Parts: sequence; structure tokens; C-alpha cells
Amino acid sequence: MSHLSIDDILEFVEENDVKFIRLAFCDLYGNQKNISIMPSELRSAFEDGINFDPFLILGFEDGMGKDLFLKPDADTLHVLPWRPSSGRVIRFYCDVVYADGTPFSMDYRQFLKDTLKQCEDMGFTTKMGLRSEFYLFKTDDNGIPTDEPFDNGGYLDVAPSDRGENIRREICLSLEEMGISPQSSHHERGPGQNEIDFQSADALTTADNFVTYKNVVENIAARNGAYACFEPKPIDDAPGNGLHILMSTHKGEKNLISDDKEFSDSFMAGIINRMRDITIFLNCRRDSYDRLGYLEAPKYITWSMQNNSRLFRVPEINGRRKYFILRSPDSCLNPYLATAIILQAGIAGVKGKEQLPPALEFKSRLLTEDEYSKLDTLPATIEEAIECASNSSFLKESTFAKIAENYIETIKMSI
Repeated sequence: MSHLSIDDILEFVEENDVKFIRLAFCDLYGNQKNISIMPSELRSAFEDGINFDPFLILGFEDGMGKDLFLKPDADTLHVLPWRPSSGRVIRFYCDVVYADGTPFSMDYRQFLKDTLKQCEDMGFTTKMGLRSEFYLFKTDDNGIPTDEPFDNGGYLDVAPSDRGENIRREICLSLEEMGISPQSSHHERGPGQNEIDFQSADALTTADNFVTYKNVVENIAARNGAYACFEPKPIDDAPGNGLHILMSTHKGEKNLISDDKEFSDSFMAGIINRMRDITIFLNCRRDSYDRLGYLEAPKYITWSMQNNSRLFRVPEINGRRKYFILRSPDSCLNPYLATAIILQAGIAGVKGKEQLPPALEFKSRLLTEDEYSKLDTLPATIEEAIECASNSSFLKESTFAKIAENYIETIKMSI
């Protein structure tokens, strides 16, 4: 549902027996937070916002000590399908504002909106799709998660080896009901590991959808006696959980990845050339770095058209490049901040007319130790990632330097 007026929404609430409205936003780690209000408070929420205590939310202390308010974004109305159909629950994502209505300086969703406006001013738009992995673990009689995987299936297995089939089906149907289009789902390599891919949309919608997706996965899993875990490395000797970001740039109907090589190569070069600077925004937990370099998770800052294990892939389908895939992030990121930072790196590459380094199409096992030693690597630890970001001239000299600095300092204090 989009472009609704406040009166349209109030009418929808009355006609659909809505009894609770959730006002949702994310903390620094992308964890969903919300306040529930009654329908009688909804008009006030749109006009004035609903107050909350920023000191208790990670990443929301900007040193000014001002009151913060949640203002619902009318375009993000979703009915929660797993809640009762009588006395329904709806949810909005919110902008975070000060008392006078101006945007909160550390609101990552607003930062993404501002970044998308920059892209628009430069004459292009962005689409983003996601491939997200998660583990399912069994729960005990009290619903407490155990460390026992939900099944022992492997890559693309089917029932009975794959016991998550019905859970994935229910997740996909719930997402569809909420207007989010999953493309495919399957069992992944690890025991109890699953993947769901969903279609690309504009970057803000996809970031919103990702927060919804995680919430749906966790709720549907719990309803089926399982615990959904998005942590980067929940099992020591098994594959980690990645979040592959598929991105394309467009000018009107023209896909710039395939139709404007100079622009798209500079955009991709901007991201690749700043990977060490921006990794902390994409991998913000200590165990994020246990995943990188393990099995197929990337370690070296390289790109390829065909090699699945590269950091950066630009696949050709029927001789055309449609999107690129960034394979290092994990699902514990804040999707608004991470998307904005990736786009900012791409913008810097376009402005500087940067060149893509040569593709690395060889199989990794064919490279010699000497060849490996010449390749740049992603940060190996969270401390190294923090150091790279702290010393980054790209971040220090940017218009969003304060946002980056606040994020880095908060991560330092929380690890």
C-alpha cells in the first residue's frame, strides 16, 4: 500500500478491525524495535510523532540529549499475517525525528533516503535484491533454543533430509501476503541451514523488506517449534550465514550495468577500492570475521564474472550483465546504513572515474602462495575493521563523517 493519506489509513484501520499499530525502527545492529499504539493515537503519531527514550537504544545517542520521536512512513503499512484476523495488528516503519520534526542526525533510514536523493541528482536510480541465509535449531519443551540443528540436510536437499521445507513455505507465503516477493528458497550446505532469495526493488523498499523478512522468519520458525538464527557463524565447523547483496544501477529503463560500462565499472570500482574502509558497516560482530575466508565466504578483495567464491561477482546471463553481487555482508548489519555506505562508495568511484582492477577468473586452488600474497584482503578481525574505518579518508572527508564516527565509536564500546 502506498501514497495513502492519513484519512485513508484511519479508514483502513476502522474497516479492517485493526486494534494495535506497531511503530517499528532498527537499532545499530538492524534489530527491530517497536512501540505499539492504539488506533486513537494514530493521527497524533503522524502529526507529532511518538516519543521514546533514545538512551536505551544502541546507536541512538548523538550527544545532544534531545527527545526523539517516531513518525510512521505511510508507504510502509503492512498487516501482520501471523496475528489474529479479528483485532488485527498493522505495522509501519518510522522516521526518527526531533521534537520540531527535523530528522534525527543519526537516523540511518534518513541517511539512506538522502543517499538515494544524491543518486537521483547524479541521474541514476538503484535496485537491490538479497539472498539471505539462516540456521534453524530445535527448541526444548519450554521453547528455549538448543544447539541442535533442526535437520542434517545439505545443499538443495529435499524432505525427509530437509525438515525446514514447510517452514520456508510458510515464510514465503507470509511474505507474499505482506507484498514482499520471494524468488526462491532452498536448504543450504549446513545442517539446518536455509536460504531465501527475494526480488529486487528500490533500495529503501528492499531495506525495509529485509527487516520485515527477518521478523517473519523468526516468528514463523517459533510457531513451528524452531529457532531461526541469523548469526554469521553459529556452528564452528559449518558454513556461516551470509547476506548476498545484488545491486543494479539504472537510468530510466536503461540498466547501466549492461548498457554503460564506463559508469558501472567506476561505480563498482568505488566499492571494491573502499572495501577495507567499509567492512565494519557490513560485518559488525566479532563472529562476522570467523565466517570470512571459511569455505566459500570471501577473504580476498577480488572480483569475477564466473567464480562463485569471489567477494564481488558480475555474472553474465545470455551475454549481458544485469547486476553485481557483493558476498561479504552478513544479516546482522543495519540494512539502511549498509546500503547507504555501499552506495556512497559507488558514488565516490563514479565521481573519481575510478577503474576496475582486472578480474580474477582462475579457480582459487590454482593460485600460488606468491600470487595470493599480492592480493588485498578483507579485515581479518573486528578490531582491524574498526581501525580501517577509523583511518579512512573516504569516511573522514565525507558529508556523513559524523554518522560513520558515531557508528564506529558505538561498535567499539559494544564489542
